[in-house]
Amino acid sequence: MSYTEVPGARVPIRMWADPAEIEDVAMRQLRNVSTLPWIEGLAVMPDVHFGKGATVGSVIALRDAVCPAAVGVDIGCGMSAVRTSLTASDLPGDLSRLRSRIEAAIPVGRGMHDEPVDPRRLHAVPTAGWDGFWSRFDGVAGAVHFRRERAARQMGTLGGGNHFVELCVDTSDAVWVMLHSGSRNIGKELAEHHIGQAQKLPHNQGLVDRDLAVFVADTPQMTAYRNDLFWAQEYARHNRDVMMALSLDVLRTEFKKAKPVFDPVISCHHNYVSEERYDGVDLLVTRKGAIRAGDGEYGIIPGSMGTRSYIVKGLGNAASFNSASHGAGRRMSRNAAKRRFTVRDLERQTQGVECRKDAGVVDEIPGAYKPIEQVIDRQRDLVEVVTELRQVVCVKG
Repeated sequence: MSYTEVPGARVPIRMWADPAEIEDVAMRQLRNVSTLPWIEGLAVMPDVHFGKGATVGSVIALRDAVCPAAVGVDIGCGMSAVRTSLTASDLPGDLSRLRSRIEAAIPVGRGMHDEPVDPRRLHAVPTAGWDGFWSRFDGVAGAVHFRRERAARQMGTLGGGNHFVELCVDTSDAVWVMLHSGSRNIGKELAEHHIGQAQKLPHNQGLVDRDLAVFVADTPQMTAYRNDLFWAQEYARHNRDVMMALSLDVLRTEFKKAKPVFDPVISCHHNYVSEERYDGVDLLVTRKGAIRAGDGEYGIIPGSMGTRSYIVKGLGNAASFNSASHGAGRRMSRNAAKRRFTVRDLERQTQGVECRKDAGVVDEIPGAYKPIEQVIDRQRDLVEVVTELRQVVCVKG
């Protein structure tokens, strides 16, 4: 057993992180989660850190209930990665043009496309069910219906914060495209709407933390949330598919002579809910800052700007509810990072990476994150490393 078991109110807290290294507020959140009457298990990943309601890096298994704040407001946020036939020797010495072309193709920050992207005009975007997906928008919460046009134009956009598009090189010098994003503003607004609805319900009034409000099975509120949750998770997947197609089209244009070909996409959510069965019991498993790592399933665990990232294969460890970390995990808040680090520090820590090196992204400096090598080492019983990547271009909002 490579995890540490810490006593919880209703279930033990299984930790793949060192309890002594977790901030007090995060430990308090974990103990609060363990008090939920519906809880069946709680697993903590090595990238764990404080979040709203539930910690980032936690896997919460509930019976007949789901906690919207334990999913997070970026419903369906996750990763995609593709290995290309290009090699490091194909890349130009000056990578600024490539970065600029990706930024021109994919709006970042709060940006959106002038017109919705038609996936049928892109290479290799899965379009099965696309029309049905959009037709189901009429069935999500009426509070967000006025956002339809914005949601359509934000499909295929990056967002800000820790979201990114990267070109990476593996240890065999193959070039990869890797990106990180979620359900954009529409997912955030749906999450906030349902968190507010859950907090009003009578069965949640006695909880130790109102942000842990849940919906329970066989209620109209649960039915409505599950409908909107799964729609937003699908939006996030489509969003990454479109961005990946746009990124690969940039490579097709920039490397016409090389005629690059691309492997199948590896993709995984890390803020989501899944219906899973353990020990004969049907559970709703919420992963907030965690990926599914079932036996043989591929996943992506990125580091931070200027550090390594990893393609992994799950080992199917039921103790973690078949889960693993979603990244390096912050070791300090964004405000703390801005107070501690300077642009000069950012330049040093991202040396050799073509990326923004200005005050607007100092909070994303590698020093604000846990060492990714340590995070990987602490979950050797959850995943095996298949490929190690180092980024050479990083696009952020």
